[in-house]
Amino acid sequence: MRIASIDIGTNTFRILVGEVKDKEFKRLYIDRVITRLGGGFIKEKRIPEDSADRAVGVLRGFAGILKDYRVEKVRAVATSVVRESINGYEFLERVQGETGIRVDVISGEEEARLTVKGVLKSVSVNSRYSVIFDVGGGSTEYVLVEQGEILDIRSTNLGVVHLTEGFLKSDIPSELDVGAISREIWDVLSSELSWASKIPNDNLTLVGTAGTPTTLAAIELGLERYNPNLVNGFILKKNVVLNMFNTLTGIPAEERLRIKGLEKGREDVIIPGALIVIKTMERFSKDEIVVSDGGLLEGVAYSIISL
Repeated sequence: MRIASIDIGTNTFRILVGEVKDKEFKRLYIDRVITRLGGGFIKEKRIPEDSADRAVGVLRGFAGILKDYRVEKVRAVATSVVRESINGYEFLERVQGETGIRVDVISGEEEARLTVKGVLKSVSVNSRYSVIFDVGGGSTEYVLVEQGEILDIRSTNLGVVHLTEGFLKSDIPSELDVGAISREIWDVLSSELSWASKIPNDNLTLVGTAGTPTTLAAIELGLERYNPNLVNGFILKKNVVLNMFNTLTGIPAEERLRIKGLEKGREDVIIPGALIVIKTMERFSKDEIVVSDGGLLEGVAYSIISL
């Protein structure tokens, strides 16, 4: 049986096509397209028409892929920006009408649960505890896991698109802007993750997934072309991310695109994204994270087949 999962995110849309045989899942096709669906959302709390047009165009392409691969079952999910926008359901009606793709709007909690499923099938965690965090365009989810069992889920408003539009006022961020965004991230992590200090530091693994952690890993690896096999399981050190952050904030966005591993469309959001990663390490007193290429997209696929 051929199945597909689609992740309609605030910054990026992703599609995964796979085949299920003898209870094993084999990837056949995977792709992602930066649409910036949530661009401009922070001002009006609605999906702008030009963003919706871009998104529908991308999903038309995804519908063609489903047809080409003769997919039998598909599940598409929408996250933060569609959840929160006043015209989110209107957008999804348009999507179904023009592409034939029916989309489920999932809660932050379900998003986190599906992400954990995708992550734990992608990377190995040997410690008793793990905190899996999914850095998205409109929100960042944190899940506390003990030996595979979810203990706590928090969906925060730390989305890289929203933080970029709300705090970064110039191409090269000022110290004031960086300070303001750092304080915002730290305040949210301090209030939302009150249990952080209770987790034994020596028996804890931080696992980061989605566009920011994978991009930071790709930059450190100097990848001309993204390679999930090299990124998945990569250990990202705090001092490396700090050095990257200092480099990224010291040059204009156009120049950032010359850095290997940084794809077009992330040249601005990588700045708050890197800060979320840094502050998350600080919150849990860890100096490294494990990067997972698998996450929500894979979790959605596994939810179809219950593997």
